[in-house]
Amino acid sequence: MASQHQPDGGAPPRLSRKRVLGAAIDIADREGIDALTMRRLADELGAGAMSVYYHVPGKDQILDAMVDVVVGEMDLPDIRSTDWKGALKHAATSAHEVLMRHPWATAMILSRPVVSQARLRQMDAILGCLRAAGFSASETDLAYHVFDSHLMGFTLWLVGIRAGLERLGPVPNAFDLFDADALPHLAEHAREHLRERGPNEPGPFEFGLDLILDGLERSRDAGRT
Repeated sequence: MASQHQPDGGAPPRLSRKRVLGAAIDIADREGIDALTMRRLADELGAGAMSVYYHVPGKDQILDAMVDVVVGEMDLPDIRSTDWKGALKHAATSAHEVLMRHPWATAMILSRPVVSQARLRQMDAILGCLRAAGFSASETDLAYHVFDSHLMGFTLWLVGIRAGLERLGPVPNAFDLFDADALPHLAEHAREHLRERGPNEPGPFEFGLDLILDGLERSRDAGRT
């Protein structure tokens, strides 16, 4: 089967580092990070393995560069914004959407021994936004870790749930799994969770994010009195 990166007819596009990383990310998105090998990548590109090595020396370098590309897709908070909560919420929502497009990436970002330059820039921008909002260095340290834990932790949880559902195949009706009369609060929760939400209703990620940002604001303001 012809590689999706090779047009029908004619010579394949010229190989480049950008094209190699794009193909690697495509494989990981479609098939999972474990499917990515140098041989699989070379086949995807319709090229020889040595040609791939010329642009990226090895698997570790490819993984680190893939993380850098993915984090680079995320919007950074505007440190100059007078609406610091809005700036951080936009950045977190952008990052969450990017990570859901690349389900393998969250674990890679947290586990790679080398922190990518894009990730360092993201961290610096979030910290700068908090400092510009009036948080002390100590408060900023705590606020950053709460903020980032929600972003990364919730995304990991959701990716894991979705992966588990995919492995299970068709999911039975939730109310076939337990006695709704015996567990009325769980039944109420299931009905609420499964209902279709309106376009302006926050989902659990946004709801939790708002709680964190509002709580940080109250904590900051209390420290000023």
